[in-house]
Amino acid sequence: MDTLTQQRAGILAPPESSVSAVTWPAIFGGAFVAAATTVVLVALGSGFGLASVSPWRDSGASASTITWMTAAWLIVVQWLAAGLGGYLAGRLRTKWANTHTHEVFFRDTAHGFITWAVATILVAGFLASALTSAISGGVHAAATVASGAAQGATAQAATQGVASSPAGSALATYDMDLLFRSSQASSGATTADARAEAARILANGISSGDVPTTDRAYLAELVAARTGISAEDAQKRVDSAIAQKKAAELKARQAADAARKAAAETSIFTALSMLVGAFIACIAAALGGQRRDLHA
Repeated sequence: MDTLTQQRAGILAPPESSVSAVTWPAIFGGAFVAAATTVVLVALGSGFGLASVSPWRDSGASASTITWMTAAWLIVVQWLAAGLGGYLAGRLRTKWANTHTHEVFFRDTAHGFITWAVATILVAGFLASALTSAISGGVHAAATVASGAAQGATAQAATQGVASSPAGSALATYDMDLLFRSSQASSGATTADARAEAARILANGISSGDVPTTDRAYLAELVAARTGISAEDAQKRVDSAIAQKKAAELKARQAADAARKAAAETSIFTALSMLVGAFIACIAAALGGQRRDLHA
């Protein structure tokens, strides 16, 4: 029985083509076009975003508006870049002769998906560091601006207190102050020492959640001894100062939480937009391959 007869009888499988079903030149061409389009559109979106924000209070777009604008623009970027790259990959690929239409459709969609994957790797490899620095810098700046008022004065006063201590040692902390605290606030201490000790007491209280009652009483005695006002007025000053510090701390935490939520939403929207881009690339490649076979 000869070979042709065996093939007709199903004994031997038809010879497999030595040419790969993947057209890498078309894929790389579409991927580079998609990556370049992404860079251009991201730069354009960054310009629009910077133009819509303002450092002035009650001016410019809000944080939620910026987040939704970013999400919409990421989808637009993926839609255009992946669609263009996938269409070119499908249109430029080699024509597969004597291949079933279903297999041609699968190969075209696979070309589009591979094109999207290569473009994503290119963009991630060349722009990951720049985008990460921009995002982290924006989040850090937002948190720093909000928390600067809450921490700046306390940190400066505490630093000055350590530097002005007799030994100039780092041991001049809240614990050491508590260890050597007298039963009554001394009026012999300098104003700088008293302010530094008060700053450390407030900083410890805010960091632990609240200023203890003993510290409140000691601060009132310290303020009364340094200013000459009555104990009742000194206690009111202490309570007011603690309330202001708590409000500033709460505002800083709210700003940090808002920045965290914005970063999380941006990451989720980025992932969703990339999935949209993968789907669009597959469809565009199938459309481009179909057009290529019609006009070939």
